[in-house]
Amino acid sequence: MNYNESAEDYLEAILMLKEQIGKVRSIDIVYKLGYSKPSISIAMKKLREKGLVTMDSDGYITLTDEGLKIARHTYTRHKVLTAYFEMLGVSPKAAEEDACKIEHDISEETFRRLREDLNRRLAEKAARE
Repeated sequence: MNYNESAEDYLEAILMLKEQIGKVRSIDIVYKLGYSKPSISIAMKKLREKGLVTMDSDGYITLTDEGLKIARHTYTRHKVLTAYFEMLGVSPKAAEEDACKIEHDISEETFRRLREDLNRRLAEKAARE
Protein backbone atom coordinates (compact mmCIF):
# COMPACT_ATOMS: atom_id res chain seq x y z
CA MET A 1 0.00 0.00 0.00
CA ASN A 2 1.95 2.92 -1.26
CA TYR A 3 -0.34 5.94 -1.36
CA ASN A 4 0.51 9.43 -0.27
CA GLU A 5 -0.38 10.72 3.15
CA SER A 6 -3.21 12.96 1.97
CA ALA A 7 -4.91 10.10 0.07
CA GLU A 8 -4.68 7.95 3.19
CA ASP A 9 -6.12 10.79 5.30
CA TYR A 10 -9.08 11.25 2.95
CA LEU A 11 -9.80 7.53 2.80
CA GLU A 12 -9.53 7.22 6.58
CA ALA A 13 -11.89 10.19 7.02
CA ILE A 14 -14.44 8.61 4.67
CA LEU A 15 -14.29 5.36 6.66
CA MET A 16 -14.67 7.18 9.97
CA LEU A 17 -17.60 9.24 8.68
CA LYS A 18 -19.27 6.15 7.24
CA GLU A 19 -19.07 4.52 10.68
CA GLN A 20 -20.45 7.66 12.34
CA ILE A 21 -23.17 8.84 9.97
CA GLY A 22 -23.69 6.13 7.37
CA LYS A 23 -23.69 7.82 3.97
CA VAL A 24 -20.87 10.25 3.22
CA ARG A 25 -20.86 13.30 0.97
CA SER A 26 -18.03 15.68 0.15
CA ILE A 27 -19.45 18.32 2.50
CA ASP A 28 -19.10 15.86 5.40
CA ILE A 29 -15.40 15.54 4.61
CA VAL A 30 -15.12 19.35 4.44
CA TYR A 31 -16.46 19.63 8.00
CA LYS A 32 -14.40 16.70 9.31
CA LEU A 33 -11.05 17.74 7.89
CA GLY A 34 -11.56 21.51 7.75
CA TYR A 35 -10.48 21.83 4.12
CA SER A 36 -12.24 23.94 1.51
CA LYS A 37 -14.97 22.54 -0.73
CA PRO A 38 -12.81 22.96 -3.86
CA SER A 39 -9.92 21.08 -2.21
CA ILE A 40 -12.19 18.19 -1.28
CA SER A 41 -13.71 18.15 -4.76
CA ILE A 42 -10.27 17.90 -6.36
CA ALA A 43 -9.20 15.19 -3.91
CA MET A 44 -12.34 13.12 -4.54
CA LYS A 45 -11.77 13.38 -8.29
CA LYS A 46 -8.22 12.07 -7.87
CA LEU A 47 -9.40 9.24 -5.62
CA ARG A 48 -12.06 8.30 -8.18
CA GLU A 49 -9.45 8.30 -10.95
CA LYS A 50 -7.26 5.96 -8.87
CA GLY A 51 -10.22 3.66 -8.34
CA LEU A 52 -10.31 4.18 -4.57
CA VAL A 53 -13.79 5.72 -4.28
CA THR A 54 -16.97 5.93 -6.28
CA MET A 55 -19.61 8.63 -6.20
CA ASP A 56 -23.25 8.02 -7.04
CA SER A 57 -25.62 10.43 -8.77
CA ASP A 58 -26.72 11.83 -5.39
CA GLY A 59 -23.13 12.67 -4.44
CA TYR A 60 -22.64 9.87 -1.92
CA ILE A 61 -19.09 8.59 -1.71
CA THR A 62 -18.29 4.91 -1.31
CA LEU A 63 -14.89 3.32 -0.79
CA THR A 64 -13.96 0.67 -3.35
CA ASP A 65 -12.46 -2.58 -2.07
CA GLU A 66 -8.96 -1.15 -2.53
CA GLY A 67 -9.95 2.17 -0.93
CA LEU A 68 -11.49 0.34 2.02
CA LYS A 69 -8.34 -1.75 2.45
CA ILE A 70 -6.17 1.37 2.62
CA ALA A 71 -8.63 3.19 4.90
CA ARG A 72 -8.81 0.27 7.35
CA HIS A 73 -5.03 -0.08 7.39
CA THR A 74 -4.57 3.62 8.17
CA TYR A 75 -7.43 3.76 10.68
CA THR A 76 -6.15 0.69 12.53
CA ARG A 77 -2.72 2.28 12.83
CA HIS A 78 -4.36 5.49 14.04
CA LYS A 79 -6.40 3.76 16.75
CA VAL A 80 -3.52 1.59 17.97
CA LEU A 81 -1.05 4.47 18.10
CA THR A 82 -3.54 6.73 19.87
CA ALA A 83 -4.27 4.05 22.47
CA TYR A 84 -0.57 3.34 22.94
CA PHE A 85 0.29 6.99 23.48
CA GLU A 86 -2.60 7.46 25.90
CA MET A 87 -1.45 4.37 27.81
CA LEU A 88 1.94 6.07 28.17
CA GLY A 89 0.21 9.05 29.78
CA VAL A 90 -0.01 11.35 26.76
CA SER A 91 -3.13 13.53 26.77
CA PRO A 92 -5.90 12.32 24.45
CA LYS A 93 -5.59 15.42 22.23
CA ALA A 94 -1.82 15.10 21.82
CA ALA A 95 -2.08 11.32 21.39
CA GLU A 96 -4.61 11.80 18.58
CA GLU A 97 -2.54 14.48 16.84
CA ASP A 98 0.70 12.52 17.10
CA ALA A 99 -0.96 9.32 15.86
CA CYS A 100 -2.12 11.23 12.77
CA LYS A 101 1.44 12.28 12.03
CA ILE A 102 3.06 8.90 12.67
CA GLU A 103 0.48 6.50 11.20
CA HIS A 104 1.72 7.15 7.66
CA ASP A 105 5.44 6.81 8.23
CA ILE A 106 5.99 4.08 10.79
CA SER A 107 7.31 0.78 9.40
CA GLU A 108 5.22 -2.38 9.49
CA GLU A 109 7.79 -3.99 11.80
CA THR A 110 7.73 -1.15 14.34
CA PHE A 111 3.96 -0.92 14.20
CA ARG A 112 3.61 -4.67 14.76
CA ARG A 113 5.89 -4.47 17.81
CA LEU A 114 3.99 -1.49 19.25
CA ARG A 115 0.71 -3.32 18.74
CA GLU A 116 2.07 -6.46 20.40
CA ASP A 117 3.31 -4.39 23.34
CA LEU A 118 -0.01 -2.58 23.66
CA ASN A 119 -1.93 -5.87 23.62
CA ARG A 120 0.43 -7.36 26.24
CA ARG A 121 0.06 -4.35 28.52
CA LEU A 122 -3.72 -4.32 28.15
CA ALA A 123 -3.89 -8.04 28.94
CA GLU A 124 -1.72 -7.53 32.03
CA LYS A 125 -3.91 -4.64 33.13
CA ALA A 126 -7.08 -6.72 32.65
CA ALA A 127 -5.56 -9.58 34.66
CA ARG A 128 -4.81 -7.21 37.56
CA GLU A 129 -8.38 -5.87 37.63
